[in-house]
Amino acid sequence: MSDRPVLHLRDRAAKALKDEQMRQAVRKAVDRLSGNKDKAARELPNWEEWREQTRLIREHTVDHLDYYLALLTQNIRKAGGKVHFASTAGEARQLIAKLCQQYEAKHIVKSKSMVTEEIHLNSALEAAGMEVVESDLAEYILQLAGETPSHIIVPAIHKNRYQIAELFSRVNGEKVEPDTPALTRFARKVLRDKFMNADVGITGCNFAVAETGSITLVTNEGNARLSTALPKVVITVMGMERIVPTFEDLETVLSMLPRSATGQKVTSYVSVINGPRQPGDIDGCEQFHLVIVDNGRSRILADEEYRAALHCIRCGACFNVCPVYRQIGGHAYGSVYGGPIGSVITPLLENDMVFWGELPYASTLCAACTFACPAKIPLQELLFNLRQKRVSAGHTDAVEKFAFGMWKRFFKLPSTYKFAMKAASLGQKPLVKNGYITAALPILANWTNSRYLPAAADKTFRDRWKKREK
Repeated sequence: MSDRPVLHLRDRAAKALKDEQMRQAVRKAVDRLSGNKDKAARELPNWEEWREQTRLIREHTVDHLDYYLALLTQNIRKAGGKVHFASTAGEARQLIAKLCQQYEAKHIVKSKSMVTEEIHLNSALEAAGMEVVESDLAEYILQLAGETPSHIIVPAIHKNRYQIAELFSRVNGEKVEPDTPALTRFARKVLRDKFMNADVGITGCNFAVAETGSITLVTNEGNARLSTALPKVVITVMGMERIVPTFEDLETVLSMLPRSATGQKVTSYVSVINGPRQPGDIDGCEQFHLVIVDNGRSRILADEEYRAALHCIRCGACFNVCPVYRQIGGHAYGSVYGGPIGSVITPLLENDMVFWGELPYASTLCAACTFACPAKIPLQELLFNLRQKRVSAGHTDAVEKFAFGMWKRFFKLPSTYKFAMKAASLGQKPLVKNGYITAALPILANWTNSRYLPAAADKTFRDRWKKREK
């Protein structure tokens, strides 16, 4: 799914913590987004009932995914579209590149799509000699910067308008003022030409509706609508779980998605595509292809312990309340999918508990993500289970293994426990200041570098209790 970053999670986090501009931008944005979401939740009657209904829809769909995928495929083909299945990221890249070559595409315009980020589609198409332009404003900014998204909903959440103006000025060849109207005006001018000259439009998919074979795209900029209405060929790429059974179910999840993401009652543009243009239609593509990507999802589907991770509706609400994300931003996770949901699905999609299995530790397990999730995914529980899985598989740091081995040895008997506490109380004295261990011992550095480590009490609870009895 993702190219492995060079740095370890600990080093990526340490680097992010030094980037005060990024941290300030992220904190400001997530405070606004989570505040808007809370307000939207208060304004929608029976919020918890909406959450429960969303959970039931997602659970039912994922539990019967084979049936709904077959129904979706049948209805898209009936409408004149073509459906392709890709087992891996590599297979998806090859398939989409081959489709573009089949239509002799030179210029491709894309709307926002996390699954195409997941499979690294842009670099594959560019390597095949095609120009690929992201049409979502934030994605366009990141493409110019050569960066990946740092938030599912707000990909350029870490950038301020001065940095964006600098990027646009570089493309423009002259200064673009760092104010929102000027930046929007420049992006609109550049992207409009790209839309008009695109041979192929590539989109993601918020939800496919199985009963009608419809593809639903939600945006605030209208770029998905232009990406699907102007090019003659449209290719939609979706993760295999991005389905709802009916339009009635779509209404529920589309009520929860914008409210949970940005606090909006509805996004500015909701586009529904029903295959290629039909006789009498005034616009639309001539050829429509749907590429359904597995890339590890079948493995998650088969695992009842983690299947709920596929219930995600990609709103980003868990990012906005996560105390770890607000400190380190999205790039420190190293994966296309950051935040709490990314820490769950990345090791599962990658099937890698050694390197990516460290991501579940980027959490305080405070459960804020679980309570924020509109689909009621037990994220904190899944994160905890993944940690257990990693430990059980023996992929634990040697120091941690040693520490817990000693803990087990000394704490299993009252006599050794008493000895250990007495030894700790005496041995720590040179390291303690104002009730905390502050000396930077290498073995404790991962803790004391950023947090206080409370000193062991001079007298144990047993000693104090014994004294009280006297």
